[in-house]
Amino acid sequence: MPASIREEVDHFLGSAVTRDTVTRLSCPSCGSAHVAQVLGDNGGISYVCTACGHSWS
Repeated sequence: MPASIREEVDHFLGSAVTRDTVTRLSCPSCGSAHVAQVLGDNGGISYVCTACGHSWS
């Protein structure tokens, strides 16, 4: 049995998901990785930084 959840997910998905292929979103204003995805006013996707409050789409 795998020692971690990551190993289990990697085993389940095969080589499609690896640590090197993960793209992290960061705030363009402060650089924080604490970003939430939200539904925008026009139905599109927007992002908001939970560290500084900056929002963008």
